[in-house]
Amino acid sequence: MIPISDDNPVRLTPFMTWALILACVFVYGWEISLGSRGFDAAVNVLGFTPGTLLRSQSAPSEQMGVSPVATIFIAMFLHGSFLHLAGNMLYLWIFGNNIEDAMGHVRFTLFYFICGVAAAMAMAFMDPASTVPMVGASGAISGVLGAYMLLYPRARVTVILPLGIIFYPFRIAAVWVVGLWFLTQLVTAALTDPNQPGVAWWAHVGGFLAGLLLTPLLKSSEVPYFGPEYRRGPWN
Repeated sequence: MIPISDDNPVRLTPFMTWALILACVFVYGWEISLGSRGFDAAVNVLGFTPGTLLRSQSAPSEQMGVSPVATIFIAMFLHGSFLHLAGNMLYLWIFGNNIEDAMGHVRFTLFYFICGVAAAMAMAFMDPASTVPMVGASGAISGVLGAYMLLYPRARVTVILPLGIIFYPFRIAAVWVVGLWFLTQLVTAALTDPNQPGVAWWAHVGGFLAGLLLTPLLKSSEVPYFGPEYRRGPWN
């Protein structure tokens, strides 16, 4: 299932969601401008590598004056391919505006980056000596999905289901979309060697759990949990 929209109106203009999307697109444009060798070098040098953070490996980023801690934040804006970028930005576009609406611009921004850090720490915990660089906004966006699960599980999400060459659209409650997504991340993470190149599955799990834990602390008090399918007023 590929989500393409939700029926969940917002009160606030999601300036920070738009800014994060634009920043990721801009950085990816910069990556492409480096050429194929430069692209790979940017990922390897500026991506977050658990082994460099814990000092079990030397940090290539330090040759550029960038500390291993800083790569945690830089890596949130780097992506390894156009499809990687497009998938992440699609999820942020669909679900991010509602979480920004529920938290406000400043708290949403704080929430987003803390979830990204938690995702990186989850990878570091699972394999502290890993030399595989991690890039992408998916860890932070996983936190957004965790918040959405708590606040809007009954919102209707339009998804498309590829059936061969036919893409079948239908609407389904967010709890099924997000729940199936998280189950897939959890099962795949458990079955995958974290030190192998590929998707940072444990980062997704860590970001999602961070989102669940942080939402009660950062959401506006008037926003209820497990909200209704469709809100006609600001919060009702």
